[in-house]
Amino acid sequence: MPPLPSSTASAVQIQQFYDKSLAHASYAVRCGRQVVIIDPSRDPQPYYDFADEHEARIIAVIETHPHADFVSSHLEIAEETEATIYCSKLLGAKYPHQNFDDGDRIKLGTVELHAINTPGHSPDSISVLLLDELAQSRAVFTGDTLFVGDVGRPDLREEEAVGGHKREELAAQLYRSTRNKLMTLPGSTKVYPAHGPGSLCGKTTSLDLDSTIAKELKTNYALQPMSQDEFIRVLLKDQPFVPKYFGHNVRLNRQGAPSFEDSIRAVPHLSSIDTLAPGVLLIDTRPAAMFRAGHLPGAINLQDDGKFETWLGSVIGPKEPFYLLADTKIALDAVVRKTAKIGYEGNIKGALLAPAVLPATAPIVDVDQVRQHPERFTIVDIRNRAEAKTPVFDNALLIPLPELRERTHEIPTDKPVLIHCAGGYRSAAGASIVQAALPGTEVLDLGEAVTEFQKQAVQ
Repeated sequence: MPPLPSSTASAVQIQQFYDKSLAHASYAVRCGRQVVIIDPSRDPQPYYDFADEHEARIIAVIETHPHADFVSSHLEIAEETEATIYCSKLLGAKYPHQNFDDGDRIKLGTVELHAINTPGHSPDSISVLLLDELAQSRAVFTGDTLFVGDVGRPDLREEEAVGGHKREELAAQLYRSTRNKLMTLPGSTKVYPAHGPGSLCGKTTSLDLDSTIAKELKTNYALQPMSQDEFIRVLLKDQPFVPKYFGHNVRLNRQGAPSFEDSIRAVPHLSSIDTLAPGVLLIDTRPAAMFRAGHLPGAINLQDDGKFETWLGSVIGPKEPFYLLADTKIALDAVVRKTAKIGYEGNIKGALLAPAVLPATAPIVDVDQVRQHPERFTIVDIRNRAEAKTPVFDNALLIPLPELRERTHEIPTDKPVLIHCAGGYRSAAGASIVQAALPGTEVLDLGEAVTEFQKQAVQ
């Protein structure tokens, strides 16, 4: 990605690195031959390449908070480059670091990076303000505190294992952080958040990947005039589900993750399905059509698509071992690397290629039959609750995909079971989960055909 346009002095470059599958934005701030990395992803290589391209050295890595939705490479970068890690003293980091809180600053050539404590998404969240040589505010890296069109959700730290902080208390902190800290910055200050559209760390994030304080004051629903109580109510309403892996990532990031490439090389690769241990989950990452044509009994079809990491960590728990299966070596390597991005590579009991011939097949849905006689099916809607407020079928049983493995016993089996989502990806996974849990039941995946039923539902 080319450098972002920046209102900073000409000697300063801000480079955004965007991982679309996790809707994650990280940054390199370069001044001369020194670089600071902010909220790096699991794979550190892009940041090394950036520094090498500019004959610069990474001197610091800043963690705005212990992320829940991806594993950070802050510790690996520090160990490789001798850079200093900066984070809030409230984080409780288990790795070598320098505290970075209100009043603390990092000198980077002609500019300074100032810490601003902005709790709310998490109690230890900070934002990073970039000031030029004239001490003018030029940019703020807001982590998960302020997004374009949204603010970070405050309900991810309630489990005792990740702090036991009540969502209402964090929402109140977020109200004060936005009003007393970020909203007081000059309107021209560029806003660079850690996430973009589709992130589960917010709920209404804009398609834009950067903004300004002035634009957010005008357009961001969470920054409009309202009382603290109203803010809490509005913010907590209709937050998306919390994937199973989020707490695991918070703890891992607080500790510091091992080397990305070393972790990938440690994943066992198997040559035959004959070595598979019974009772261990099998994640088949091939396209749905290939899965339907033949698969191993009991396999779950999580396709290697744009949101593979999120759905893997939503369907599978952080302590569950599993096998990974793909149709080519390139595809297998890709899903192993994606699995490592959420810290699940240690769960992989073995990675292997799909055999040429697979025994189990899945029935093909008769769309005309569904259209004419939907009452002949037990229809299971596996969309999220907010999506399901607009029903596609009357009397459908709502079980969101992240809950499906634990709730298949609720599905009546006196009729064929029809699974649908909003576009086809989740229903392929859902149908495979239900079929594995209810052997002998006819389970059908409506797939992409759901779109025509959605159109009819809103007419």
